[in-house]
Amino acid sequence: MSQTTGNEPDLKEIDQSSQHYAQTEPYKVGLAPKQNLLKEFTSTLKETFFADEPLRHFKDQPRSRKLILGAQAVFPILKWGRDYNLKKLRGDLIAGLTIASLCIPQDIGYAKLAYLQPQYGLYSSFVPPLIYAFMGSSRDIAIGPVAVVSLLLGTMLSNEIDPSKNPDEYLRLALTATFFAGITQATLGIFRLGFLIDFLSHAAIVGFMAGAAITIALQQLKGFLGIKKFTKKTDIISVMQSVFGSAHHGWNWQTILIGASFLAFLLFAKYLGKRNKKLFWVPAIAPLISVILSTFFVYITRADKQGVQIVKHIEKGINPPSLDKIYFSGDYLVRGFRIGMVAGVIALTEAIAIGRTFASMKDYQIDGNKEMVALGAMNVVGSMTSCYVTTGSFSRSAVNYMSGCHTAVSNIVMSVVVLLTLLFITPLFKYTPNAILSSIIISAVLGLIDYEAAILIWKIDKFDFVACVGAFFGVTFASVEIGLLIAVSISFAKILLQVTRPRTAILGKIPRTSVYRNTQQYPEATRVPGLLIVRVDSAIYFSNSNYVKERILRWLTDEEEAVTKWNSPRIQFLIVEMSPVTDIDTSGIHALEELHSSLQKRDTQLVLANPGQVVIDKLHASGFPSLIGEDKIFLTVADAVLTCSPKLVEDA
Repeated sequence: MSQTTGNEPDLKEIDQSSQHYAQTEPYKVGLAPKQNLLKEFTSTLKETFFADEPLRHFKDQPRSRKLILGAQAVFPILKWGRDYNLKKLRGDLIAGLTIASLCIPQDIGYAKLAYLQPQYGLYSSFVPPLIYAFMGSSRDIAIGPVAVVSLLLGTMLSNEIDPSKNPDEYLRLALTATFFAGITQATLGIFRLGFLIDFLSHAAIVGFMAGAAITIALQQLKGFLGIKKFTKKTDIISVMQSVFGSAHHGWNWQTILIGASFLAFLLFAKYLGKRNKKLFWVPAIAPLISVILSTFFVYITRADKQGVQIVKHIEKGINPPSLDKIYFSGDYLVRGFRIGMVAGVIALTEAIAIGRTFASMKDYQIDGNKEMVALGAMNVVGSMTSCYVTTGSFSRSAVNYMSGCHTAVSNIVMSVVVLLTLLFITPLFKYTPNAILSSIIISAVLGLIDYEAAILIWKIDKFDFVACVGAFFGVTFASVEIGLLIAVSISFAKILLQVTRPRTAILGKIPRTSVYRNTQQYPEATRVPGLLIVRVDSAIYFSNSNYVKERILRWLTDEEEAVTKWNSPRIQFLIVEMSPVTDIDTSGIHALEELHSSLQKRDTQLVLANPGQVVIDKLHASGFPSLIGEDKIFLTVADAVLTCSPKLVEDA
């Protein structure tokens, strides 16, 4: 109910400047020149899909120059490559070698997370980074397999095909999903539909990532504890039952010793890197050092004979072609498309977020749609060269940034190192214990749990926090797909709630000014006797028009009750402040007509203040100004008040 005070303002208190202002003719609300339908449609289409004017560089350019600009738009390396020098090469070389030392052990572990052979993780850090280096616009993003997408793929693919019973069919479905993930990403970029991924709110992503991190870490208990028989379910209850159910006969103490020792080493290395930014290289090379030391330890002690599970054989050689393995017909085509579309959107969301983060830190711009095309192209090519879904990795990108990278050449350097590893070094990983890969993954995914962001979300927006928590518990207690579904559903629910239930506010006059603001935000703002000023903080559409009308009438009813209680002048004018109303449709105009009709029965006049261009055009097209009177539409609330106030005095 609205608040009123016993100290009702006297009309004589209006200051002299306001009286002088009232004597002048109120400025009329402007009407823009009429646009024809084609121009209006073209303008709306341009603002929706081409707000950044991607073709502005091509204006007034000769044909030869346009061809060069077109090539540079598709392959940004042709633009920044002209200014490349030895200083930049030095920074990119160091960064590339550093992220290569981090990615090699991670790739082997992430491939296992996706239920693929270890070499497929390495394949995915060879071809896709090369494609991205030529087509991507981010200088800092490091490309490769990531934990969340690997888990998502592994979970969804294993629901269709058992990877242990049908490894060949499983691989084919994984490559098919990768192909359609790339198609989805490229399509979103080509048709400039990147704004669709923004429907997954930041809060939902924070919760989803944290839940995925917990799930991934729990999945690694199989390798960390040396358990041979482990559940394929990902929810926390099933995993913990599997862990404790095998405690008496399934755990291997040598495996636990290796895993715990190196996990402590990795966490200590990360701690050093956070404490001293100059030691960023310590957590970057710690995984590779851990792999080398643990592999050497297992080899000389033959711990594999004591039950310590090892990687065993990693196939040697570069990526074999795999176009013939992709399903282009049959039942698995549809399944691969569905899985690929989900994985592609999640991978895209992560990559765009990472790219924007580091671009803002270095004060340069990335083109989101070009990024989508680049990511899509690298996954399509990757699916044809035995790679699974890749995207930007936050941990590697952070190391890339800290290492002093200048351009995407760091991805090329990393790719070359991975190539050399595939050609010459893979046999050396034979005795690498699975426990060390589990430790590397656990230490990597812990960074995905951003509790500080969750606390901030709680402080800022409780509904956002519900989305965050819902996504988190959906992933941890159900599955990755359920968590993702909850995240998307709550994000859409928030949008629907904001659209269908927009905020409204009662306005009062700030003392010694002609400014009118929300009386809840500014308690010192005073009401004008005989007037009720309401602001609508949203566009008025079919989805909320009835609510807006009823809410305004409820404000009026509350005010009339307060007026009766305080023996104040009755409400003769209802002023609707329409500055925040960006648009209105036929349902909205019909609601205003019904509001006007209801107010007439109460002997109250409807007044509008500052409707925008789109709104006033539609109101005039409907004839609404003629209904309420052209003189009842004002440029500002102050104009409306100063025009209506003398009428109140005359009627008194």
